[in-house]
Amino acid sequence: MTDHNDNMEDLQVTYPGAGTFKLADTKGRVEHLNRLVAAKQKTATCLPWSEFENDQGALPQKGRCDIIANWDGSPAMVVRTLTVEKIKFRHVTPQLALAEGEDKDIEAWRKRTAKAFGTKGVLDRDTLLVFETFELVEDLSVR
Repeated sequence: MTDHNDNMEDLQVTYPGAGTFKLADTKGRVEHLNRLVAAKQKTATCLPWSEFENDQGALPQKGRCDIIANWDGSPAMVVRTLTVEKIKFRHVTPQLALAEGEDKDIEAWRKRTAKAFGTKGVLDRDTLLVFETFELVEDLSVR
């Protein structure tokens, strides 16, 4: 039996400097979003700039590989960051919004994002978001 920490150490050798993160804060959402990434339907994610304002070292870095974790913290996939962009909520394009892989159109994306990051379902149009686009490098479930 292999310890998850042993797997992480192996991954740090293969992908030096890789950070580890979960795509959501509930088990069901993590599992759903991880499936979308594995199917290459989800190629972007975003968070409010306020999440990084006091810890800019946590920002995704273009070209760096990072590890997407399963709900239990075990490594699920490795992705490489292609772009990192600070963009106002109102300037998010349909192409960028749909790259998150969760919505049928930009209006559905706006509604979901406002609910997730806003107050009482409302998000200021000038709220800065950090948008990361990425590519799947390795699905660790087939290792």
